[in-house]
Amino acid sequence: MTLTGIHHLTAITADAPGNNRFHTQTLGMRRVKKTVNQDDTSAYHLFFADGAGTPGTDLTFFDWPVARARRGTHSISRTGLRVAEASLDWWAARLRGENLTVGEIATLDSRATLDFEDPEGQRYRLTADQPGAAHPWDRSPVPAEHQIRGLGPITLSVPDLGPTEVVLTHVMGMRRVRDYASPDGQGQVHVFEMGEGGPSAELHVAVQPGLPKARQGAGAVHHVAFRVPDAAAIHDWAQHLNRLRVRSSGEVERFYFRSLYFREPSGILFEIASDTPGFAVDEPFDTMGETLSLPPFLEPRRAQIEAGLKPLV
Repeated sequence: MTLTGIHHLTAITADAPGNNRFHTQTLGMRRVKKTVNQDDTSAYHLFFADGAGTPGTDLTFFDWPVARARRGTHSISRTGLRVAEASLDWWAARLRGENLTVGEIATLDSRATLDFEDPEGQRYRLTADQPGAAHPWDRSPVPAEHQIRGLGPITLSVPDLGPTEVVLTHVMGMRRVRDYASPDGQGQVHVFEMGEGGPSAELHVAVQPGLPKARQGAGAVHHVAFRVPDAAAIHDWAQHLNRLRVRSSGEVERFYFRSLYFREPSGILFEIASDTPGFAVDEPFDTMGETLSLPPFLEPRRAQIEAGLKPLV
């Protein structure tokens, strides 16, 4: 059993229309699924990805009427988005033109990076990626050569490395490969990789015992998910966690993928999710994400659910 990389990351917004505009217009990502939180159908669950909705490119949001998050440890502290190295200057100019909080292009962990925040304070880091397969969206306002290629690396903040490292290495099969100093001066960052490695398959763990405990809210990350090929792999992972006495949700059918959930020792929520069947399972590929999609078990409640959702535009 091997995790092959980051599958998706789910964050929290209190402004679904603004969040939708920012990710489709400013960041130029494709909205590949417009659905609801299956455990709270009063809330949108919006999925933004590359042009093909490729696993590993999904940035998703729950829309909840909550206050701003409090930053700190015991949290996923920054979301990496991969772009071509030659695109960082272009992105710096674009993001500053939107009056966002934007850092300087810097070298971090031997890669060129650019930190910025969305209008709700969600923290991102653009990371230079090696040339490779990309699936641009032909209707994006961002030129194809500058479009976001996918997720990674993802940065966690924990007060103590030891318990988290045990879960990452002995339970999840990741490899600790190197360390570097946190750019904010708050401790060391330890790099763990999955599968073939590289920025799309890395988890960076910052050890920051001096920070307060984070509180989730708008601008925070809810959980991060890791990739496996299919539902059979999810079944194997559920059995594996059970054998190790790691408490989990057990297998959960999300229709677009199959999942299971558990928390690492500092309380951060992890998910393991299957690459299949994907977002085109219930609507045409060319128009996926344009209208409200509901899994079959929610379809009988469509009228009630739609009545409770605010317009996105």
